[in-house]
Amino acid sequence: MSEKELPGYRGMALEALKKAGVKAEDQIRIVKNGQTFEGILIPRSEYGDDTHVVIKIKSGYNLGIKVTPATRIERIGAGAKLAFYPPPIPEQKPDLPRVAIISTGGTIASRVDYRTGGVRPALSASDLYSVVPELSEIALIDAQILYSIFSENITPKHWSEIAETVAHHIEKGVTGVVIAHGTDTMGYTAAALSFALQDLPVPVILVGSQRSADRPSSDAATNLTGAVTAAARALFAEVVLAMHETVSDKAIVFHRGTRVRKCHTSRRDTFKSVNASPLARIINGRVEMLTEDYGKRDPTRKLVLKPHFDEKVALVKFHPGLDPGIIEWYIDKKYRGIVFEGTGLGHISHYCYSAVRRAIENNMVVAMTSQCIWGRLQMSVYDTGRDLLEMGVIPLEDMLPETALVKLMWVLGQTGDGEDAKGILTTNIAHEISPKTIEV
Repeated sequence: MSEKELPGYRGMALEALKKAGVKAEDQIRIVKNGQTFEGILIPRSEYGDDTHVVIKIKSGYNLGIKVTPATRIERIGAGAKLAFYPPPIPEQKPDLPRVAIISTGGTIASRVDYRTGGVRPALSASDLYSVVPELSEIALIDAQILYSIFSENITPKHWSEIAETVAHHIEKGVTGVVIAHGTDTMGYTAAALSFALQDLPVPVILVGSQRSADRPSSDAATNLTGAVTAAARALFAEVVLAMHETVSDKAIVFHRGTRVRKCHTSRRDTFKSVNASPLARIINGRVEMLTEDYGKRDPTRKLVLKPHFDEKVALVKFHPGLDPGIIEWYIDKKYRGIVFEGTGLGHISHYCYSAVRRAIENNMVVAMTSQCIWGRLQMSVYDTGRDLLEMGVIPLEDMLPETALVKLMWVLGQTGDGEDAKGILTTNIAHEISPKTIEV
């Protein structure tokens, strides 16, 4: 058996597989310490260690088994080539509401790459529709694949194109728009669209998943079904982010795009509204509003599109020992704005004062948010905060740091005047600033 037929394997694991006369995608049996495991031998990543053999077991999960001199491996059959074949698209019903699904990539639009056991972008928006046939009972789907990239590769230029694409579908008269997106930066995109798409006539719903569609514990179908249901039927017309409300499949919750943060690396209810309650939830197929203060659906309303962002804005997290030279670097690179993620009520150390003054003297917009998850800034309480206010640092109340970064990029994409920018930055546009902070 050649190494080419056992990609990614080396060392003890490779020798054990060669001795058993197996190759990748064979059905194998492994006996170790009195336990027996059966599954399909999966190629490994080149970064894997040299002691484990990985098989895909019947449940759909991958299992790694450490090889020892006593481990016995045998071939029990040839495996079918590992591939994904989506079922046919179900017949669509022309009398249902029309919803656009725009795919940008991410786990919700991914499948397991059986060469590595990892996930990669693979499914188009049409594929998503075909593997969730329940959608054919909810809406008539207009599917478009805009990108097939992981969300860490999304940039402000992508936000602009996504906003323009959403506007195009709304102009065509859809009842709502769903955007399939990777979860890691979905909060940033949700905030960006909240500012770029104003006076929305219909809902715009970003949706993701923590586990890809071909895993047994996937949340992709449930999240997508909930998002499309809300796009078709919900009373609200805002940019929201839809994900599991809890770890169970009971309800999908809709967070405002400027108020949401990813809080867990793998839980299905990773997204939480911060300093605000969620806008709505869907349970048993019914959309429940959770607040009376929301933008209402009105198909006659004219969308206002403002899709431009200036990328020359930095988000700087203050920490003990922060080198003021970092601030100076942004000044020298002609950045137009800095958002500080300060401590507590909105502070950074006095040893940064000189760099902050220089930034403001160079007509940079300098704003402050807090590292704390909940609460709001109160920069007038201590000398440090008052000193920063006197320099011209702009307090952003209870705005999330990520939302503040996106908003300042958007603001500077609309105006070249610093004073105008400061005024727009502190004006509540998309519920990014609360009139008062909710006590949790």
